[in-house]
Amino acid sequence: MGLFDKFKEITRKVSEVESNIYHEKRDYLEIYERNIELEKEIAERTEELNDANKRMFTLQHIWDMMNSSTPLENVLEAIVNSTQGELGYMHCAIIRKYEDEEGEFLRIIAQSNDNLIDRLNNIIGGPGIQTRRLNYSKDSIYADSMRQRTIIQSTSIDISLAGILPDVPKEVIDKVNSNQPVRSIIVIPLIAQKKEFGWFCVFSAREELASAEMDFLGLFAKQIEMAITIADLFQAVREQAVTDSLTGLYNRRYFEESLNKEVQRAKRQKQPFSVVGIDLDFLKKINDTHGHNFGDIAIKAVADVLKANARSVDVAARIGGEEFNVLLPGINSEGAMVAAERIRKSIESLELDTIGKITGSLGVATYFEHSENVDELLELTDQAMYTSKREGRNRVTIAQPVSEGYWQEVAINTFLDILSKNRIPKAKHLSKELCLKLKAPANKDERTKETLYSVADMLTKLYNPVHTPGVTKNKVLMAVSLAKRFDLPKEEIDNLRVAVLLYDIGNLMLPDELLQKATPLTDDERDTIKNHPVIAAREILKPISYVQDVLPIIEHHHENWDGSGYPNKMSKEEIPLTSQIILILDQYFALIEPRPYRSKLSTRDAIEIVKADAGKKWNNTLVDEFISLIEHDIV
Repeated sequence: MGLFDKFKEITRKVSEVESNIYHEKRDYLEIYERNIELEKEIAERTEELNDANKRMFTLQHIWDMMNSSTPLENVLEAIVNSTQGELGYMHCAIIRKYEDEEGEFLRIIAQSNDNLIDRLNNIIGGPGIQTRRLNYSKDSIYADSMRQRTIIQSTSIDISLAGILPDVPKEVIDKVNSNQPVRSIIVIPLIAQKKEFGWFCVFSAREELASAEMDFLGLFAKQIEMAITIADLFQAVREQAVTDSLTGLYNRRYFEESLNKEVQRAKRQKQPFSVVGIDLDFLKKINDTHGHNFGDIAIKAVADVLKANARSVDVAARIGGEEFNVLLPGINSEGAMVAAERIRKSIESLELDTIGKITGSLGVATYFEHSENVDELLELTDQAMYTSKREGRNRVTIAQPVSEGYWQEVAINTFLDILSKNRIPKAKHLSKELCLKLKAPANKDERTKETLYSVADMLTKLYNPVHTPGVTKNKVLMAVSLAKRFDLPKEEIDNLRVAVLLYDIGNLMLPDELLQKATPLTDDERDTIKNHPVIAAREILKPISYVQDVLPIIEHHHENWDGSGYPNKMSKEEIPLTSQIILILDQYFALIEPRPYRSKLSTRDAIEIVKADAGKKWNNTLVDEFISLIEHDIV
């Protein structure tokens, strides 16, 4: 090969190398540019993923709040602040539409805490926008979005603001709209349970709304609607839980909760409050003459009187049957007597179809003046109310601030005598503990009720292991309620209270294997158990002088109305009514507690058994009153 050929060959190879280098350089450049595009795409996707995560985290947080029964206002505040803060909007608010005698209007019920709203409030002056009554126009963006059931975005911030604040001068609206970062308002209609609720409003720094953002805001609105629905359901359940279904008044539980709160407020502010007790007169006569439906009409009529006469801070409640209480915060006895007399006159003025005139007996007691113990205050109210009934009905009686602790002292001293002298061998190991418990409380009011119930429960547990603490208290309260329905005098009611605490104490002298036997009893075993009232009355309690008036109640609490009971085969009016009350309570609570030979019954099943024994174990009137008392508590 000549020199020229060699040069040519070298030139060709150089060209090939240059070509290869060029192509490789171009490939590297393409790879580099592709990498830049990939990095950019990854960054965009990462940002989208972060946004999605934020949105999902926010939704999860809101969902958790909704499922924890958090109040709606707190959920809505969390929604607007999360939307504004975590998702990068300038401001968020939830607006609700209302209507009153002046027409439709808007009100902000939740808004995010941010500089934008602070700036707005500073410029427009006066009350903050959240406290204002805002104008609602049929041709506004709000009306359009609700009518079309769609999300609407508008860049006309000034028009939207002027529409809801027509009284604010245009120059002020222009000042608000100048030099601020908001470029558009997004309005999402809220419809909960097929009812128009309001709007979720988002103020954005962007003029364009991406489809993904639109979808997300729609999803967020659904969460708000669900929160509203859940809150409405919680409110409905709460109202059902604290109101009486017949009258719409508050029930006993709510009244007691309100009373305890009022005690704390009264102590803190050194201000009295009063309780008015009301009992509808002659309800049994109305029921017997016209039927129970008309009795319900009379009860509802009294409830309507209480609603009409109550202040916004008063708490009117149906306590049971025909009994009502009204809590009067900040009212002394003089003011309470005026309020009670107004209620009495309002009831007396009623003229009901078929029934005619009705009346009520009322009692009044005042915290600080009559007692500083809430249980005693209620007891004094009851006593004043039943004094009104005994003295002719249709009148108001004020409580007498006298000591009402005699029956509790009798019960405590009886327990101390029994335990300290070991009259019940089975309780010997507990005697010291229970005696200390009875003597321990620092003041009489504490020890005379809860301590007595607790000691009675502990003794009952010795012969009935499935006994539930608190049952003794329920028995005493129900026994007193029944006794009052028959207008028994205070002395008999006090004796009944003591008897309920002690009537089954004779069981502590019987063998455990007999009381806990799961198989049918023999005749001899049954006779042994039937002896427990006599054991209680004659062997355990008879040596105790100050409990003698209670012994007949205990001894005869297993006598049946038809004469088939024990120990003396007494019948009908021979049996003390207080003994019959204990018998029906004893049977009822035995049925709803488990036994070694059977499981516990439902309240409804227990009531049916009680009904079946009407005219046999107890008289029909007692059964009617008892069932009325029970059914009021389970409605």
